[in-house]
Amino acid sequence: MVLEAIELALTDTGYLVVPEPVARAVFPNDVLTTIVRDGMLWLYPMRGPGGGGLLLKRRNAAGDRCVLLTEVLLEIGSTLSAGPLHATWDARHAALRIALP
Repeated sequence: MVLEAIELALTDTGYLVVPEPVARAVFPNDVLTTIVRDGMLWLYPMRGPGGGGLLLKRRNAAGDRCVLLTEVLLEIGSTLSAGPLHATWDARHAALRIALP
């Protein structure tokens, strides 16, 4: 899978929805951690839940995943609105990046 233009979505309830192909390629262990840097939300894959992090949950039969970001967004004071989000893969840092408003 080529990770160029990645489409995610944020629900009204604060869940980030990750399509199955993206989740499989970027977060194969269904665990991630977040960092805010340079006006972006960086999502880093983790090796497993033993180190903490946020768990991706199966959202539907297609295998799409979701992760609750409400607390993360509140903590950073983000005003991300529900709807589609554009993300980019940063191969140098091995992270998925979402621009913050």
